[in-house]
Amino acid sequence: MNLKPRLLASAALVGSLAAAPAVADTILVTTLAAEGEGSLAAALDAAATSNEPSIVMITEGSGEIALTEGLVYTGAAPLTIIGNGTIVSSAEDLTLLTTTATQELNILGLAFTGPGGWSIENRADGDGTAGKGIFMDVPDDADGTVILRLTEVLVRGVASHGIHISDCTLADECGGGSGGAGEGSAASIALDLNEVVIEDVGFGRFDSDGLRVDERGEGSIQFRGVSVTVRNVGADGIELDEGQAGNVEADILHSTFLENGAYCLPELLEAFMPEVDEAEFDEGTTAADAIPGPVTGSPDDACFEREVDLYDDGTVEAYEFGIDVDDGFDIDEAGPGSLLGSFTVAEMSGNLDEGFDFDEEGPGDIDVVFTGISGAENTDDAIKLSEEDQGDVYLVATGVEAISNGGVGIVAEEADDGSISVALLGVATVGNDDGELGVEVVQEDAGEGIVYVIDSEIADGIDTDGAAIDVD
Repeated sequence: MNLKPRLLASAALVGSLAAAPAVADTILVTTLAAEGEGSLAAALDAAATSNEPSIVMITEGSGEIALTEGLVYTGAAPLTIIGNGTIVSSAEDLTLLTTTATQELNILGLAFTGPGGWSIENRADGDGTAGKGIFMDVPDDADGTVILRLTEVLVRGVASHGIHISDCTLADECGGGSGGAGEGSAASIALDLNEVVIEDVGFGRFDSDGLRVDERGEGSIQFRGVSVTVRNVGADGIELDEGQAGNVEADILHSTFLENGAYCLPELLEAFMPEVDEAEFDEGTTAADAIPGPVTGSPDDACFEREVDLYDDGTVEAYEFGIDVDDGFDIDEAGPGSLLGSFTVAEMSGNLDEGFDFDEEGPGDIDVVFTGISGAENTDDAIKLSEEDQGDVYLVATGVEAISNGGVGIVAEEADDGSISVALLGVATVGNDDGELGVEVVQEDAGEGIVYVIDSEIADGIDTDGAAIDVD
């Protein structure tokens, strides 16, 4: 074998994003009133009439703007909002800030807070929508790069996604991964988050994430986060969903993901599961209508996953039910393109499904580096990488701890033609999968596999299939 692990420099992941425009029209917000002269709403309306970049600056600072209608920016020119510590809030279920045409949004020193109190038993009302914190709707004709920069921003208490960028014609019904339907513009999406907190969001509607990016069409997703905290989100803490051609490139530093994914609360929903929630049958013995049907009558039937495998004669081979809990950080890359990432000094703990859950489907590789990561007490795996088609998997884990996770500490899988290389340097795993398995590496088809273990303590063991182990 001549397969070597490779490091992926974070500088190559996300190119430097240009700073907010130096020359721009400045509009002052001189009142904390929700509307009228000098208000933030009026400033956004004024900015929308300009063809030049605008800076909207709130001069009051450290106060609260209580909305009864969501703020909307309809302009195409770049927009910068300087909040100076202001809180934009609403006691109602609405999206606090929406952009409909711009390709560049910069926000500094602003908080967005919804009413909170949402749960599967207290869902958002309305026509299938629910309020978000920041919603950036990418224009259909966008090209180049759509940019969102957030610095010292808080999003809390909204029913749906805390932050949502949608480059998808199906909007909230866009779907993810291999189900990545919908069309999008030719643009890429770039996010730059610094000192951002997203908490207590996504409990008013099924599959509502802390930060959600839906990218369709030809573009890629570039994500950079420094000192980002995502906690207590109903669905995934962060979900980056690239459904067609293009890469996903992520660079995370000094960030925290805690207790995300519990909208579909297992303690509540287990009572609605079939008495026999999984079974296997011999061919020709069990008709499709003889097994339990989809769950109905629960607080939210969308929370239940039902998988049925059939034989060629139409009889049931197996079925299985599950409750759809979610991850700390979820990346789905489907179609031509690779999944590239660098994750440095981060805590990933207490999430209801996997901690880091990265899936790459279609032509392309997974190439990621984890450094100084603590993954503890996640319900499933702490780190899981799955490459489903032709492509290679490169994983470097340095100074990573995986402790007492319900699943495996670190999982890397390559399911088709392609090679897999895993390097564990100074890694410690203990108590994962009930103490049964700390690291799992699988290479299923044509290709080579190697696991380098250097100065590491895998107390709960390594399991490989199609991969050799090189211990130093």
